[in-house]
Amino acid sequence: MPATPRRAPRQRSPETTVLLVRHGRTPTTGKALPGQAPGLHLSEEGQGQAARVAERIAGIASPPGAVYASPLERARETAAPIARALGLRVRTERGLMDCDIGEWTGMSLARAARKREWPTVQRWPGGFRFPGGESFSEMTTRATEAVLRLAAAHPGQTIVAVSHADPIRAVLAVAAGVPIDLFQRLTVSTCSVSAVTYSPAGPRVLCMNVSADGLVAP
Repeated sequence: MPATPRRAPRQRSPETTVLLVRHGRTPTTGKALPGQAPGLHLSEEGQGQAARVAERIAGIASPPGAVYASPLERARETAAPIARALGLRVRTERGLMDCDIGEWTGMSLARAARKREWPTVQRWPGGFRFPGGESFSEMTTRATEAVLRLAAAHPGQTIVAVSHADPIRAVLAVAAGVPIDLFQRLTVSTCSVSAVTYSPAGPRVLCMNVSADGLVAP
């Protein structure tokens, strides 16, 4: 009898690893809600954070092949030294922008915490829409679709996506199967790195909120 032909080994679909980097500190970090307002730049401390995270990312075993950033200045200024260290350019992706908080844009955190809607923001974000802005659910869909789109454009590579705290939290929550109403429990500190690998089998969260020093950020 003729020998049964061997089946060719099934090739694994290439995975894409996305390094989600929150922008560095600004003069209003921890004090106000900037939302999508333009004109907010990194502080001197934030610039130092960006330089350190760029050095760390450039030193990983498989250096990223692309760097994307939210169009907002604080994100692009964080992405610039990363791209420079890798010999790449920064590409902007609007889907990575911070949440559109509408009438709350620029509001101090102290004032926001006194608003009657604040408990909803913290405990039931999936049921809240910022007046004149978007809902957390809309932001989650927007940011997740953007990251999936970037991952699909770079199969088998590692890429960097510089964004903001809430969009990164939302993307991590979706990847980990965490309900959006619990995403406020995730900490994403300034210039921290979180990593998610995407493949046809689904996402895997590799790490979360790691500082440029390789430690979990406070």
